[in-house]
Amino acid sequence: MAIDVNNPCLFCNLPKNLPIQAENDLAFAVYDGFPVSPAHVLVIPKRHVANYFDLTSDELAAIQDLLVIMKKQVDEKFHPDGYNVGVNVGEPAGQSVFHVHVHLIPRYKGDVANPRGGVRGVIPSKQKY
Repeated sequence: MAIDVNNPCLFCNLPKNLPIQAENDLAFAVYDGFPVSPAHVLVIPKRHVANYFDLTSDELAAIQDLLVIMKKQVDEKFHPDGYNVGVNVGEPAGQSVFHVHVHLIPRYKGDVANPRGGVRGVIPSKQKY
């Protein structure tokens, strides 16, 4: 039987194995429990909201502040060569936990054969142009 990460909400009931790395009044950051690459970070608003486009301007600013803080932390500890930043909005876009979370994914030279196209790779046939 699969675990329903939305009942109760995974990010409203954060597992103890995901300690908070940084936080402010409206958001917090954790390392992803299923990282795409070493030091993959999730920045999550404290308010339970499923859709990124329903966030307030204050929540967006709080998330941005933590993205910058976590990038500095990841740079110092892991020395990545680049980053992808992304949000999945809705099931057709790959959202599986319906509490907004912004991915900060460190990238390392050679982690994929050809990184050209970056986030366009969510639709593999559109990645190369």
